[in-house]
Amino acid sequence: MIAYASMIEVETRAASRRTWVVALLAGALRIACYAPVLWSLVHQWSTDDDMGHGFFVPVVAGYLVWQRRERLRAIEPSPCWWGMLLVLCGMAQSYIARMGTELFLSRTAFLVSLTGAVLFLGGRAYLRALAFPLFVLLFMVPIPGIIYGKITFPLQLLASRLAHNALLLMDIPVLREGNVLVLPEQTLSVVEACSGIRSRLSLTFLALFYSYLFETRKWMRVVLFVATIPIAIIANAGRVTLTGVLAEYRPELAEGFFHAASGWVIFMIALAILLAFHKALAGAAALWRKRAG
Repeated sequence: MIAYASMIEVETRAASRRTWVVALLAGALRIACYAPVLWSLVHQWSTDDDMGHGFFVPVVAGYLVWQRRERLRAIEPSPCWWGMLLVLCGMAQSYIARMGTELFLSRTAFLVSLTGAVLFLGGRAYLRALAFPLFVLLFMVPIPGIIYGKITFPLQLLASRLAHNALLLMDIPVLREGNVLVLPEQTLSVVEACSGIRSRLSLTFLALFYSYLFETRKWMRVVLFVATIPIAIIANAGRVTLTGVLAEYRPELAEGFFHAASGWVIFMIALAILLAFHKALAGAAALWRKRAG
């Protein structure tokens, strides 16, 4: 009886190893098929300041998969042919996107195909176990240009409006014309890079990973995810305000290296605000439970 049980255990481990080998081979082939698309994606990460966090997204997704390795080993593979349909849909999407030179569709086609491969090789249980890492991979794909344009301009106006009001509160004379702030010494233009979309994307990605590591309550994770929107907007308006103050009193610090460095400082402040908000919310929730109990 013991020998029979040991034989079953050995066979199970061998089947698990075979599944992982097949999955790795399928993943390598998929990367090879989508190599031109992935290379263009990496190139944009290295040249586009808005997508600098893209290099960390696959690493984080891989870490999340590694954390689930014991759970995945316990799942018996149950291949689902619906996954092959998703793989074919990804291939068709990629072909159509290349015909129309549409980068967003060609890049998300890789994710559609990858999701289909997981479903086809492992089944629904595998797909459920890997749903979050697959979702995280969406953050490595830049927002489509048409949507990016519609988002950034309202954010530019909002940042300039908040900065205008803040400068007036500090008794600094300023005139706002759309996204342009006219100061006594110089004129500041709140361009796309100052819209806040950059800090919004990076902060959202970090909030998602942070909440996964340090928070188990789903409602808290959702709140932290949503909280990145106002935090990023306020932090970016603070950056524009700081630039306005420097332009008034120390014009040489309002541009060049110091202006770029202020973006990193403001981003770190926004991250600190997010962490403080989490601690405060967790404390309030604990106090509520204590009073309710």
